[in-house]
Amino acid sequence: MKLELIVPATQTSFRNQKKAPGPHLGLAMVAALTPLEVEVSLTDENVEVIDFQKEIDLVGITALTITAVRAYEIADTFRAKGVKVILGGSHPSALPEEAIQHADAVVIGEAEGIWANVIEDFEANKLKRIYKQCKQPSLLNLPIPRRDLFADGRYYFRNTISTTRGCPYACSFCSVTSFFGHTYRCRPVEEILKEIETMNYKKLVWFIDDNIVGKPKFAKELFRALVPYKLKWAAQASITIARDDELLKLAAASGCVILLIGFETLSPDNLAAMGKKVNVVDKYEMVIRKIHSHGIAVHGFFILGLDEDDESVFERTVRFAQKTKLESAQFAWPVPYPGTALYDSLDNAGRIITKDWSQYESSVVFEPKLISREILQKGRSWVWREFYSLPSIWRRLGIIRRYLLPLWVLNLYYRSFWRRKFKASKTIKKYEPHFISR
Repeated sequence: MKLELIVPATQTSFRNQKKAPGPHLGLAMVAALTPLEVEVSLTDENVEVIDFQKEIDLVGITALTITAVRAYEIADTFRAKGVKVILGGSHPSALPEEAIQHADAVVIGEAEGIWANVIEDFEANKLKRIYKQCKQPSLLNLPIPRRDLFADGRYYFRNTISTTRGCPYACSFCSVTSFFGHTYRCRPVEEILKEIETMNYKKLVWFIDDNIVGKPKFAKELFRALVPYKLKWAAQASITIARDDELLKLAAASGCVILLIGFETLSPDNLAAMGKKVNVVDKYEMVIRKIHSHGIAVHGFFILGLDEDDESVFERTVRFAQKTKLESAQFAWPVPYPGTALYDSLDNAGRIITKDWSQYESSVVFEPKLISREILQKGRSWVWREFYSLPSIWRRLGIIRRYLLPLWVLNLYYRSFWRRKFKASKTIKKYEPHFISR
């Protein structure tokens, strides 16, 4: 039996690019869960071309909301050739009745405890339409993901590893809770170390957890165990890491290079509306200073166009990010992903403009409250341009900074990313209150 696992491209114009940030660890885990007698291959359309003529028996496709339309196109093409297709991932898990129209079976939630049954049922020609977890699977004794299936030399960061699943918080815009359940589960530290030892961990290691410090006791145990490995690592974390001096010190001692932190907004009212009580705007500057004092860089996440945001949000946000000398940052507008509280709220209010999932990466798909969709779209482009302008990079990074070269490379990568993705007008030199409507 031959199984092909596929990652659809995130955006049509970026398909088959030379390199992508990182490989899809989830499908590498699915491959590891597959019985040994099954021949498995993996194609990431972001960096490879899908071979629709390949002789295979079964196709498994993962889909986010922003890749759902492409996933369905791929699935329909294989099914037209008589190949059975399984769809899984966050989007099919949220909308299984939609996904099943393009598949022979849909897997809802995590693969552990389900995938072996899917393969067994396929071989017996008894595939069910829906496979769903009855309870959250244990993270004990997980197999090592099949990293050997990743395309060689096609990823900037190949060393990705998961130590936890879920998040202790339940922000309205985030699909993590709806997919993993409102749980936070940790792998045994000794098993994490064994997996790290199978990797080329002399290069940067990315922990792909949604919040690596969601359980401080576990994080401290992990960080202590990492110290002898002399790693350099990066991860997402909540601002709570700055409230625990021991935790922050251990993160630095274990090799933390950069933390990715969701500040989200500078508005307390917006934070309250999204349910992110853990964030306190007045503490942001202190949090950044404290993390910087341990030699750790900060990558900030911000959302523009929330219900309490007027046109001033663009300049306020970018000036804050520059003032605090964030090493890098990303700026997004709210995206109402199916399965989230944000989606339900906007949908019930009739504010979602389209459910054409192919638009959910490139367009504002809801009606903002205090500004127009056009202002939000162009304003976000201006923020990216302003933050990643060469003078801004220089002021934030300078020439005396730990990990200076990698940080400059990261900023230049995002600068290039902005130019390709947004293609904002070069005539927009600075922010003015009504520059967008001119």
